[in-house]
Amino acid sequence: MKLKNKFFRRNRFLLILVAVLTLSQTAFAQNRKITGNVVSATSEPVIGASVVAAGTTTGTATDINGDFTLTLPTETTSIIVSCIGYTQVTVKLTEKDTYNVTLEEDANFLDEVVFVGYGTMKKKDLTGSVSSVEGDMIKKRQTTEVTNALQGAISGLTVTRSSSGPGSNATLRVRGITSMQESSPLVIIDGVPGSLSDVLPGDIQDLTVLKDAASAAIYGSRAAAGVIVVTTRRATESEKASVDFSYSMAMDFPTAMPEYGDAVGYMEAMNELAYNDTPSAGRYSVWPQEYISGYNALHKSNPDLYPDTDWAGMILKNYAPRQKYNLSVTAGTKKVKTKISLGYDNVDGLYTGDSYTWDKYAVRVNNDIELNDYMSFSIDLNGRIVDSCAPYYSPAGWMRNAGPIYAAEWSDGRPASGKDGTNPYAKMLYGGTKESRSIVGGGKLQLDIRPFTGLVISGVFSPKFNESRDKDFNKAVTYTPYDDPDGPKSFLASANTTDLTEVRTSSYSYTAQLFANYNKNWGKHYFGVMAGIEEFYNNWQNISASKADYITDYFPYLSAGPDDKVTAGNSAPYENAYFSTYGRVTYNYDSRYYLQANFRADASARFAKNYRWGYFPSVSVGWVVSREGFMKDQDVVSHLKLRASYGNLGNERIGNYPYQTTMSFTSPSVFSGSSVIGVQGVTNSKLAIEDITWETTTTYDIGADLNFLGDRLTVNFDWYYKKTRNMLIELDIPSFMGYSAPDQNAGDMNTKGWDLTLGWSDMIGDFSYGVNFNLSDYKSVMGDIGDKLTISGGTIIASGLEYKAWYGYRSDGIFQNADEVSQSAVTSATVQPGDIRFKDLSGANGVPDGIINNDYDRTVIGSSLPRMNYGGSIFFGWKGLDFNMTFQGVGKRDALLSAQMVQPLYSYWGNVPKFVEGSHWSPFNTINENLSAKYPRYSQTTGTTSQNYAVSDFWLINGAYFRIKDITIGYTLPRKWLDTIKVRNLRLSCSLSDFFTACHFPKGWDPEVSSTGYPITKSVVFGASIKF
Repeated sequence: MKLKNKFFRRNRFLLILVAVLTLSQTAFAQNRKITGNVVSATSEPVIGASVVAAGTTTGTATDINGDFTLTLPTETTSIIVSCIGYTQVTVKLTEKDTYNVTLEEDANFLDEVVFVGYGTMKKKDLTGSVSSVEGDMIKKRQTTEVTNALQGAISGLTVTRSSSGPGSNATLRVRGITSMQESSPLVIIDGVPGSLSDVLPGDIQDLTVLKDAASAAIYGSRAAAGVIVVTTRRATESEKASVDFSYSMAMDFPTAMPEYGDAVGYMEAMNELAYNDTPSAGRYSVWPQEYISGYNALHKSNPDLYPDTDWAGMILKNYAPRQKYNLSVTAGTKKVKTKISLGYDNVDGLYTGDSYTWDKYAVRVNNDIELNDYMSFSIDLNGRIVDSCAPYYSPAGWMRNAGPIYAAEWSDGRPASGKDGTNPYAKMLYGGTKESRSIVGGGKLQLDIRPFTGLVISGVFSPKFNESRDKDFNKAVTYTPYDDPDGPKSFLASANTTDLTEVRTSSYSYTAQLFANYNKNWGKHYFGVMAGIEEFYNNWQNISASKADYITDYFPYLSAGPDDKVTAGNSAPYENAYFSTYGRVTYNYDSRYYLQANFRADASARFAKNYRWGYFPSVSVGWVVSREGFMKDQDVVSHLKLRASYGNLGNERIGNYPYQTTMSFTSPSVFSGSSVIGVQGVTNSKLAIEDITWETTTTYDIGADLNFLGDRLTVNFDWYYKKTRNMLIELDIPSFMGYSAPDQNAGDMNTKGWDLTLGWSDMIGDFSYGVNFNLSDYKSVMGDIGDKLTISGGTIIASGLEYKAWYGYRSDGIFQNADEVSQSAVTSATVQPGDIRFKDLSGANGVPDGIINNDYDRTVIGSSLPRMNYGGSIFFGWKGLDFNMTFQGVGKRDALLSAQMVQPLYSYWGNVPKFVEGSHWSPFNTINENLSAKYPRYSQTTGTTSQNYAVSDFWLINGAYFRIKDITIGYTLPRKWLDTIKVRNLRLSCSLSDFFTACHFPKGWDPEVSSTGYPITKSVVFGASIKF
């Protein structure tokens, strides 16, 4: 009690003031006053409990002693008392004026059930690191794919994207990188492996991320990168039969697009570039000054001959519509319960025309049947069809920065020549399509037998079928002179033939499980055991064919092409399988001391017979400190649990048959007499090492779960360390052996990090509100991988370095004059004033040698992976009104500006970014202007371009950003309005998604978008849902 008083004494008047201002709704007509006291079952005062007159908004809140005073209408018959973490109580009023109320703890608050693998556990009994998000939150984000709704939602789950193209998915990482092979988490849907694309956002009941070995080791060989467990919605016995329908309509816009100069600025830049590279030619060697000065007038008189093309404006529409329909039917009795859901998504792309669309049709049927008191059966079916169509040629690479002096389309609508036949707009619009249809069907049969209390024996069989058809139709595109529609035809670049390629892919897999769960309580002792076996099989195959030189583009079928131009594509069928045994033992005493042990043994067909088995144990302990006697006399900390875990996880996703030598079919030429003829041949292409085996990740985790102030405030923290051993890396072999390098278990890496989640929620009368925040950080570092060195895309993978660290030169500003150049180390003789100066770090003898060299002067310059990932939400509800705002961001990241983002006149026809104009070094600037220049001079000299736009810290920026993901306002109509039309619920909503972003990127560049990719989009979403 002393601790409670010490904590609240300072806030006493603030609490009373808040209660008065937000709750007390008195009127002169109110003429009855009541008082009372609210305590818990242990007789402790309940602080901040809401006391409301039933059927009104008149209410108040209890003070630090649990006391309340409330003035209410004389006709009031009852009051409602509620508080977070307690069961709501309705108290009938009598003639007395004082009421003492006892609130019982809400058993469901910490008894929330979480699926943990082949069974469930109460949230309060978990000893592993587990985070969950409710399906309603995922549904409210109004995304077509589940992955995009998870950004910023869960601590320790990093969600990255580079495009918002129709149907695109984000990349998920749980607690960093665990392998150079595969680091995406395993996805489990209703107990069996699947994909997040298999489930509609609205079908999810809850989504749980298993982050440490204690929670994930039960999945053994596939759990090293974490596990995402999805539970779909099912009908319940207490749920009335209902029909739910929801509809949303959205408009997608690019979040940001960079600005570029117009035609006049482009020609001036070309002249400056030419002058920099060849000063003797003069300042106007490409475009005469008079021509530039009069260009705008010429453009108005003849836009075909004197273009000023806004390529992005022509390629992109102002907005793209998106629609979502969902229908669900729920019905149930004690014996049979069924939930059917249907969904349809229709998404248009931002590209001009109607050739960029994405449609998804999905169905899910979950049936639960109680056969008798000892046996139950479930039959689940699910399926989806995805139809997509995209331009054969994606214009994303050039739509932002193509040169404005080249025409995309003649004024009469015909395709124009672009630059020497390079025309991304016309090629996108007329150059054919890539069509695809994917059909996925699956189901699950589960039989549960309960021979006696506490024991459940379950058998599961879950098949999955996948069939896809792809048709890539590349059309030839011609253009004619602007003033002669019937003149000679020329082909656009890479669009001079009409070709068709078709691919058929099919796969089949099944999962079979047999496991048993037994749970028993003996007084204060709880014991649980689970054991089972599992088998998985997967078969994949495809076939492709193509034809070239079609004489017409009206019939995109193989039968319409010339028979002598047919080509059969390579088919690479494969199959894989695994067999597993697993078990779990749990024990707790008085819900105070917890012990859990997991074990799994996996045999994978990806390895040779003698090396197939991997063994993955884990153990975890927990101590609920808040149940100790010394915690009884305080009411600040309502729950405190300390956790620790250790275990091994595996990774067998390393490709198929890596222990076997790969055979490749070839077509060598041989002599037949004096003639050379082609024959079919077979050759060994890759040397194999038979004894390769599992990559194993050992994980240590220490965590704490704390609830304060009657469970209003929650805090969860975890620190972890992961070390991966036996990583597969390529073994260098002499080239004269004639094989590609084999894989071997020879590497290791480690990841350290932490996760933090904070939450506050409360209810004051009819007003509920809450704030959630999560923050996580990790760093993945390579251990010993020998002399293996991988430098690619500006990053490096090497022993002792952070995984995929930026690797390049250290810069030292911009050369200002010839003396600085002559007195400094340079990369080549082409370096001039206005170029970037690099630091001479080392040489062949280990000391600076006066030369900037790739081998000795590049070093680690930053981290390419996002750090300090955070997210959260703010929400409140009042009567039928609800508001929700979610946010997400990255607190620490080194972002590299690519050459296509910043280089003026890229490839001699790219435009000049507006943020570079006026901020670059120029021979026509003053000395002070050049001293403050942010960017190097214009140049296309080979040595200069490769130097200035080489990977260096000159182009690294602070890549941190903050984004408001969603702002949603919704209103649920009062029930009394709806009863007359037999409607149970009707909600209307409006959302803004990804509309507000703060970052350090150059103006017009979204912090997540690829420099050559489809834009990241922001959306306005209108929604309605109705329940009958």
